[in-house]
Amino acid sequence: MTTLLALDTATEACSVALLHEGRVLSRYEVIPRLHAQRVLPMVQELLAEAGIALSAVDAIAFGRGPGAFTGVRIAVGVVQGLAFALERPVLPISNLAVLAQRAHREQGATQVAAAIDARMDELYWGCYRLEDGEMRLAGVEAVLPPEQVALPRDAGGAWFGAGTGWTFAARIPVEVAGRDAGLLPHAVDLLSLAGFAWARGEARPAEEAQPVYLRDNVATPKKA
Repeated sequence: MTTLLALDTATEACSVALLHEGRVLSRYEVIPRLHAQRVLPMVQELLAEAGIALSAVDAIAFGRGPGAFTGVRIAVGVVQGLAFALERPVLPISNLAVLAQRAHREQGATQVAAAIDARMDELYWGCYRLEDGEMRLAGVEAVLPPEQVALPRDAGGAWFGAGTGWTFAARIPVEVAGRDAGLLPHAVDLLSLAGFAWARGEARPAEEAQPVYLRDNVATPKKA
C-alpha cells in the first residue's frame, strides 16, 4: 500500500498528515510565524506514531500556494530537502483546492468558492466543484480585489464560501448559501487530494517542487 506524507505551512495553520496502511494520522496547529520550528517535529511525531521510518514514504505532498509568501517557501524548502535526500517524488497541491476539500469534508459542500486573504486589499480566489470525491477547479485561480471575484459562468445551485478571504464578504459580489471565514487549509485534505493526484501519475521530481504565488509582481518563482 502507498505511504504518503503531506505538509502545509501556507497560512496561519501548520499541519502534517500521513497515510500509511490505509490509516490517516495528522497534526494541526494554528501557529503564525512558528511553522519553520514546528513542521519537521510534527513529521517526526507522525512517523513515530505510525512506527515507520521516513524512508517508508513513497511521495511527499505539499501546499504549493497561494498563501503567505514566507509560509509557502518554508513548505517548498522542507519538501525539497526531504525529497532530494530520500530520492522521492513530490505532489504539489493548491491551497485553494485544499480549502475546498476541507469545506466538503466538514460542511458537505459540493461547490466551494475558496478565498484566502492575499493582503494588499486583494484575495486569492478559486472555485471548485466536487467530482468523484475530489474538489476540482472550475475556471482559474487568480488574485483580485474582492469586488472583482466571480463564480464560473455556468455556475448554478448552492455555493459555500471558505477561507479567510471571506472576511471581506461585504465587498464580494457573490451569493453563497453559507460561509466560514475562519477555515484554513488542513493537511488531511491535502492528503486526500494528493491521493487522487498520485493515482493519476502526477508525482513530479523534487526539483519541480515550486511555489505558486499568483502575484508574480511581488515574488517570482525561480526558473527550474
